[in-house]
Amino acid sequence: MGFIYSILIGGIAGYIASVLMGSHHSAIYNIILGIIGGFVGGFIAKRLGNDPSNDNLLIQLIIAVGGAALLIFLGRLF
Repeated sequence: MGFIYSILIGGIAGYIASVLMGSHHSAIYNIILGIIGGFVGGFIAKRLGNDPSNDNLLIQLIIAVGGAALLIFLGRLF
């Protein structure tokens, strides 16, 4: 069930991040971006002293959107 939630949260997070950052890509790209963004955002949150695995779904979604937006930003730099 956790894998399905990761894909679902990743897809939503990738879509939200692409809309916020003005980046329009396919649904598969958004899902992949959101999942990777969730890992990046979770890593950063753990380094800042917050364990996102214990938080509710909304907090996990916000962290994944932040990570995906960061990836879009970094992708534009290169």
